[in-house]
Parts: sequence; C-alpha cells; structure tokens
Amino acid sequence: MSRIHVTARVNGDKVEFLCDPRETLLDVLRDNLGLTGTKEGCGTGDCGACSVTVDGRLICSCLMLGAEAEGKEIGTVEGIANGEELHPLQVKFIEHAALQCGICTPGILVAAKNLLEHNPAPSETEVRYWLAGNLCRCTGYDKIIRAVLDTAAEIRAAN
Repeated sequence: MSRIHVTARVNGDKVEFLCDPRETLLDVLRDNLGLTGTKEGCGTGDCGACSVTVDGRLICSCLMLGAEAEGKEIGTVEGIANGEELHPLQVKFIEHAALQCGICTPGILVAAKNLLEHNPAPSETEVRYWLAGNLCRCTGYDKIIRAVLDTAAEIRAAN
C-alpha cells in the first residue's frame, strides 16, 4: 500500500510526513513525529488519553486517520508550555498534585487548555462536563478539577 504525504501544522510548526492510509493520527504523532506525550489508553476514543486539538476542536487522536491531518492545525501536550516556561495549567497540576501515573495527564491538560480557551470562567460543573471524556484511574478527579478552576482564576486575575 502506498504511503500518503501530509503537510500540517503541529504546535505551530509546519510538518510533513508520510503515513499509511490506515495509520491513526495518534500513531503518526508518536511514531512519525516523535511526539510521545500523547498517550494511547484505549484505542477506541473512550478514555481521552490521546486528546489533541485539530483546528481548535478537541478530538481523540486514536479516532482520526493521520492522512486526515492534511492542512490542519494540531495541538498536542508538547505545545502547551512556552519553551521552558510551563503553562499555568501545568504549574497548577503540580501544585494541586493533580497527576500520578501520567497516562491521562497529557490528554487532560490538552482538554483543560481547550476549555479555558473557549470559556475562561468555567463553573465546576462546566469543568467536570468538559473533562468527562478523560478518564483517570489514579488521582480521582477532585484535584484535577481544583487545578483547572485555580488556573482559570489565576489567568483571569492576570488579565
């Protein structure tokens, strides 16, 4: 089977890659582009560990083909920090101990950042709803929710 040439933007950088037409975006990110922050949890779109943004929309990268990335803007967990400077969400996740094993954390961070870009003042219910597609087996959700709400408050106060 012939490979497909794809040009996209990943975390703001133009990338080109060849992929098998059956290869998922998750596999392309990890195997072709070396962006291993995005994790495979279930492979069926049920856990959210592979969450990325595509043209600003939150998706499970295990459900999208790599070939479909042509011309798209993709955001992964590697694009959240600004160089060595952590994003406020990352800082708050550390402060609130909102992570443990790390499998779900990248997807939750991508989803939470996407939420705050759409709604800078979410209620607890809105945060819980937005993150409902991200499963965590280690921390429980309270620390994660508190970290997101604290980040939202800090960002609003800074603006």
